[in-house]
Amino acid sequence: MVNTGTIVVAAIGWVLIGLLSGIWMARRGFDALWILLAAPLGPLFVPIAVERVRRRPDSAEATPSESLPAGTGPRILIGVDGSPESVHAMTTALRTLGSPGSALVLAEVVNYEAAESGDGSDMAAATQRLEAAAKRMEVPAAVHTRVLVGAPGTALREFAERQGFDIVVVGRRGGGLSRHVLGSVSTELVTHSSVPVLVVEPQREG
Repeated sequence: MVNTGTIVVAAIGWVLIGLLSGIWMARRGFDALWILLAAPLGPLFVPIAVERVRRRPDSAEATPSESLPAGTGPRILIGVDGSPESVHAMTTALRTLGSPGSALVLAEVVNYEAAESGDGSDMAAATQRLEAAAKRMEVPAAVHTRVLVGAPGTALREFAERQGFDIVVVGRRGGGLSRHVLGSVSTELVTHSSVPVLVVEPQREG
């Protein structure tokens, strides 16, 4: 007869396998809500995760129509997501790197589900956030925007390398649960990017 301890251990193992599969999927550019679905499915979710990740498109531009600026100064890619950290990174980049000849591009990364959504509401919202951020930037040069698709760190890195940027600027997020579960964008960039990366520390209170 199976004792209670064995059942509890089996149940924990079941949920843990599902959680790890969902986290693995989310770290590769899929909606974090998959984690909630994965937990109760346990090992049954593993082939689902593998299949979706295997079939996923490469990190790509969702708004590729507008040509990127050439500029006579540095080409600067700034990752933004609406957080205070990304706003601080944006203003710091302008203050330290901005010049009349700079080519500035603001980029936000959305997950694959947002890009594939039929109504396009998530894409439209990302575009609006970027346009609003661009209008707040007081620079003599034009500011361009891009919506990218995939895992944030990977998408920014691949876009920067593909487009020949001189530097990528991102803000460092705090040590919250989402950072530990979904991974750090700044760590991904610093570890793997062939383009120089400026990581802006969050503002200190007081």
